[in-house]
Amino acid sequence: MRSKFNLYITEYAINSLLRQKYKTFFIFLVLSALIFLLSSLFFITNSIKHELYSTLDSLPEITIQKIKAGRQDEIDIAVVDDILQMSGVQSAVARVWGYYYFENAGVNFTLVGIEEYEEQHKESLKGVAELLDFDGSSMMVGEGVKRVMDESYYKEYFNFIKPEGTLKRVHIGGTFEGDTELESNDVIVMSKKNIREIFGIDETKATDIVAKVANPNEIATIASKIKLMYPDARVVTKDDLKISYQNIFDYKSGVFLALFIVSLFTFFIIIYDKASGLSSEEKREIGILKALGWRVDDVLKEKFYEGFVVSFFSYMTGTILALFFVYVLRAPLMQNIFVGYSQLKTSFNLPFVLDVQTMALIFFLSVPIYIAATIIPAWRSATLEADEVIR
Repeated sequence: MRSKFNLYITEYAINSLLRQKYKTFFIFLVLSALIFLLSSLFFITNSIKHELYSTLDSLPEITIQKIKAGRQDEIDIAVVDDILQMSGVQSAVARVWGYYYFENAGVNFTLVGIEEYEEQHKESLKGVAELLDFDGSSMMVGEGVKRVMDESYYKEYFNFIKPEGTLKRVHIGGTFEGDTELESNDVIVMSKKNIREIFGIDETKATDIVAKVANPNEIATIASKIKLMYPDARVVTKDDLKISYQNIFDYKSGVFLALFIVSLFTFFIIIYDKASGLSSEEKREIGILKALGWRVDDVLKEKFYEGFVVSFFSYMTGTILALFFVYVLRAPLMQNIFVGYSQLKTSFNLPFVLDVQTMALIFFLSVPIYIAATIIPAWRSATLEADEVIR
């Protein structure tokens, strides 16, 4: 019998919301928009963080760069032999790579050179080395590069402009997938010989040198030894890159924090207005219900159902729209808060990362608080006598 009466209270609460449909719809719209904004920012943040840390895990342990006049310069390949003689160094590879600007599409490609029989400094490059034709002039490209080339009608080959102004035609051997999309999306892999020809790099030079250390605890010590051996070199460890990337991400997060504070401020203005008191019509309605025999807990249940229906459906609507916006539409405009507005990059899809803690945080920041703001003023009126409330 009690559950049947509760059903009547639920029905009354829904009808009460429908009687104030314009006010209810406005609150629903504002709450849904705020939850959508917060959810979208959290989803974008979690996805980019996941992609960033996955990319960092695949980076070399130590990178040695030649610095000249404050800028990175080509380094002698002979340095590899000196590093290999250091105790604790497991391997050292001279890398030949660089950025190539494709003016027609306004993007930068990352050209990476590999050799057929040398040890690859990344696991993802081992599979590429098995597919690449080292005898001919061919290359393997990432998915983002393939899309850009197809749009510019380069379906079978691509013409690179060499430093002296002549063209270097390289055939497209196929596409590959890296450990993460952020890592391989704008990458082109070909033989070191072709890379040297395109960038005009001498046979005795390399872009930089990467070293692998047998004991991870000795990375800092070996990096210090390399720095003492080559004072004009920049020695960067994986931990240094993590700190640098995190600083950039924290700077970008300042914009996110500003939007987060504005959203919360707007939400609590609504909550304050809701909790400050009921309208005269709502107070009169509570007085009539009490005169008809409703108890205080019945009134509070009815207000609880009202607040729950509005806030819960706002939460669900905002969250579903945010999921669609971020992972289906790829968060246009909002994604640029973190990845930047520059066109000198190929776009990438945000990886789907469903963070239950984030969704729970947004839920508890919205639904219970709104319900409380609905119940508190109703409780104040419900504890008064019916005739006093009606007057």
